[in-house]
Amino acid sequence: MDNQEHCSPSEGCVDRSTLVSGVGKNIKSILCQRCGSKVLCPGMAVFAEKELFLPSMRKKTTITQSEGSVDGDTLTTHWLVDDMYTFENVGFTKDVGRIKYLICADCEIGPIGWHCLDDKKSFYVALERVNHA
Repeated sequence: MDNQEHCSPSEGCVDRSTLVSGVGKNIKSILCQRCGSKVLCPGMAVFAEKELFLPSMRKKTTITQSEGSVDGDTLTTHWLVDDMYTFENVGFTKDVGRIKYLICADCEIGPIGWHCLDDKKSFYVALERVNHA
């Protein structure tokens, strides 16, 4: 994948230079894809590449650890936030093993991101699961 492009299955390729500043922070607000609620203000998250598995997007009540396999995606491009109080609007699922998934606090769609309980300073929001404006 080219350093200047980010490919999303639903949006096609996006020029990363329109999303990431010279110091690696988000240029635009980060919004919920479903309801448009603001998740993060500009300049509050750092671009990070890390391979993380997120279950398919759905309402909070259906995001649980279930028997067998879970439908989802392995995503590699994320916004990294080091303090949960940086978010404008985010909710968390119940623990799924050592993971809490991030969801929109208004419409409860998600997961839009990932947080491991072992690392109190790393909250990842997947670029493919949010809009930018």
